[in-house]
Amino acid sequence: MTIGLIVMSPRPRPLTGSEKYYKCSSTGKSRLLPSIFDEPPKYTYSIIVPAYNEAQRMPNMLEETVNYLEARKNSDKTFSYEIIVVDDASDDGTSNVALEFSKPRGIELKVLTLEKNRKKGGAVTLGILCASGKYILFADADGATKFSDLDCLEKELNKISREGYGVAVGSRAHLVKTEAVVKRSLIRNFLMHSFHKLLYILGIRTIKDTQCGFKLFTRKAALNIFNNIHVEGWIFDIEVLLVAQYFKMPIVEVSVTWHEIDGSKVSLIKDSIKMATDLLIIRLNYLFGFWKVKDYNPSKIKSE
Repeated sequence: MTIGLIVMSPRPRPLTGSEKYYKCSSTGKSRLLPSIFDEPPKYTYSIIVPAYNEAQRMPNMLEETVNYLEARKNSDKTFSYEIIVVDDASDDGTSNVALEFSKPRGIELKVLTLEKNRKKGGAVTLGILCASGKYILFADADGATKFSDLDCLEKELNKISREGYGVAVGSRAHLVKTEAVVKRSLIRNFLMHSFHKLLYILGIRTIKDTQCGFKLFTRKAALNIFNNIHVEGWIFDIEVLLVAQYFKMPIVEVSVTWHEIDGSKVSLIKDSIKMATDLLIIRLNYLFGFWKVKDYNPSKIKSE
């Protein structure tokens, strides 16, 4: 069993040479990735957008995102931001679409293009580990979540943050009883409830929606969480929350406006089986001590 667990457990690969650089949209030049360990933060916000073959859906999301951020910047001269698009080895020109999007708008985007696909969790992790913001948000490239709901997440995050640590989780849980969800197929609803039961066993019992792609972190929280992440697939959100719970970080769930966007890359049966397997792998690795959680911050938040 131990050997099987070791073989099946994810092991994030090292960055290739080109993956240590991002391309700046304003100059077209490649620059060395910064580090989340760099202090002080340069921006109020870092927006991380993981993208795999999102050439069609991403422009609308970026338009909404930039409109919100620019409006806020115009009303608050102290506000600043960066947008980091992490292209997860797309083959549809996603990186070029992101770079071209910024040119007529006079804004700067940072595009990190991966040579080999890492899956969503890996793309998010790499983006966050090179973020330079005081607050760090990752948002799905499909634009399913209303971006201006960031106001709500930030407000609630500031309420619960302690010693610079806090996590705000966008949530669609309030939509469970809506007509769209009720009318979904029997198998889809069965898998959803089964997934929640597995999460309860794993120890995630207070967060009703763990998978929404709209999560906000303080810089110190992101630094400690994402330097400890092993999982790179769709289930990485669970490990994020488990690590946050380990450090006793304050976590708040915030309802967001969400609508389904065509073009989802999730395969209902295949990905459900994979997620269930990954949940078991996460649980066993932490249970048997194969995965250790390290405190990367100088000040300790975890109670002794």
